[in-house]
Order: sequence, then structure tokens, then C-alpha cells
Amino acid sequence: MRLVFLGTPAFAVPTLERMVEAGHEVLAVVTQPDRASGRGQQTAAPPVKVAALRLGLAVYQPERVRRPEAVEYLRNLAVDAMVVVGYGQIIPQSVIDLAPLGVINVHASLLPAYRGAGPIQWAILNGETRTGVTTMRIDAGLDTGDMLLKAETEIGAEENAIELGRRLAAMGADLLVETLRGLEAGTIVPEKQDSALATYAPLLKKEDGLIAWNQPAAAIHNRVRGLQPWPGAYTALRGSLLHIWKARPAAGSGTPGRIVSLRPLTVACGDGALELVEVQMEGRKRMPATDFANGHRLAENDLLGEPTR
Repeated sequence: MRLVFLGTPAFAVPTLERMVEAGHEVLAVVTQPDRASGRGQQTAAPPVKVAALRLGLAVYQPERVRRPEAVEYLRNLAVDAMVVVGYGQIIPQSVIDLAPLGVINVHASLLPAYRGAGPIQWAILNGETRTGVTTMRIDAGLDTGDMLLKAETEIGAEENAIELGRRLAAMGADLLVETLRGLEAGTIVPEKQDSALATYAPLLKKEDGLIAWNQPAAAIHNRVRGLQPWPGAYTALRGSLLHIWKARPAAGSGTPGRIVSLRPLTVACGDGALELVEVQMEGRKRMPATDFANGHRLAENDLLGEPTR
């Protein structure tokens, strides 16, 4: 097929690579402009751009894909279909209309569940045990287009959003190639989504990472796993921010937020307790929680977060 690929993050790279491996003619890769990032605010290329250049593909980086010059650029390519994975901009109808076989999206959930920007994170955060990927034809709504194919997988009890994201990226890449094959052969029957069953996965905010210690230990564990790499799960300790990068539910009880054990470092929750495995004080390096407790001379009954009232 003659294709255009629109994508930006690392999650999209496996799909682009599989499209090329499968022999499709990728006429252009459309991605977000290079942006300043990191502490030094150095300009960096999006992961998809880096991959596209490695693969010898043409790269186009419009500020807005809906602008007339961008639409005209895509029109002149005369593609059969377009593929979108985490592009980061809404695809306008003027672009959708350019692709005879449609604009195909790889979405990291089993639609109509978890429509929106953070399906991987919110699935873990909400304690889901299964998820997957769906290919769909984009329409004017938010992840509301007709579904094409699905692939399902379990979420590991200790799996975090980064680890699950890597697995779903690979699954989505294979599913996209299978979808293109089916569209070309005319064997896929699109299925409308039942909006009554829809759930949403909104864009994450910094405050989503704040731990409420009066929640059950299992819920806090899911927050720690789900909110990686950003914003991360965090709490207050002695007036500073403490990120918790790895934890697990443990036996124990007490006032929520109180340290009930130092070896291993364990904090009481609203129901049960949470063993802290890897932590990071603001401005410092990550480290094992036991080493952190020793270095900061923590004691049993020290309080994390705001006092419970």
C-alpha cells in the first residue's frame, strides 16, 4: 500500500518499523516539530523522526496538520491509507477525506473502554487486569471511530505503565499490519462502538500523582505502577517531595501515612500497608528504599504526606 504515517512518541516506533518490514510504501512520516526538553532545554527530535531517518523515510513536521499547506502536502502524496499512532494532534476531516481506505489508528485499549490520551496509565491506575490494542478508522470524535481488529492481553500484577506500554506497542504494530492486510483484501468488517460502554482516560495532570494514604494499599500500588514515567506517584516527607517508583502491598496496619516498619520500609494505608521498594527524594537519585531509610535516619511512626484529620 501507499501510506503516510503520523506519529510522535516511542510507542509509535514499532508500528512504523513493522509497516516498512511488511513491504508497504511509506511515502512520508508526519511528526511533531522538534521541541526543547530536559533540564538543559536542548532541542530534541521526536522518537518517530529519529526512527524515520534511520529507515531512510521522508519526514514532514508541520506545526498544525490542519493548515492548508499541510493538507495540500498530504493530498499530493495520493495515498491509499494513513496510519496514526500517538501523533498528538486531532486529525481534521480535511485530512481524513484524503485516504480512500481511511485513517487507521492504533489505540492502546480495548475500545470503547479508555478512550483518550492515557489509556495505558488509567487502566493500571483503575486496577484493570486485562487490556489490549484496537485498530479503528478515525472519525471526527475522540476515539469514536469504527473498530477494525483487537488483540487482548493480561496486565501483570507488578507491571508498570512503561513495561505495559512496550508490550502494547509491539502488539499494536503486529495488529496494524494485519489490519492493513485485511483492508487490502476486503476481509475486515468494521464494527461500530457502543458509546454506552465507553470509559475515558484523560490527559494526566501533575496532581494525579499525589498519594492519599487513606486509600487502600492496592489502590496506591496501582497509582505507583500506573503513573510512570510521568507524573510519578509522590508524597511529602519532612517538607520535601518523595517520589515512590516501586512498591508492593504488604501486611500491616496503623494510621495512614505512618511508617510501621523500617526493614522493609513499610507505610500504613487506609486498608493494609505498602512496602516501598525504590524511592527518590526531590533533586536526588533513585535508590532502594531501605538505603534511603538508613541515609535519612527514618524512624517508625514518621509520617508521610499530610497528617490525617
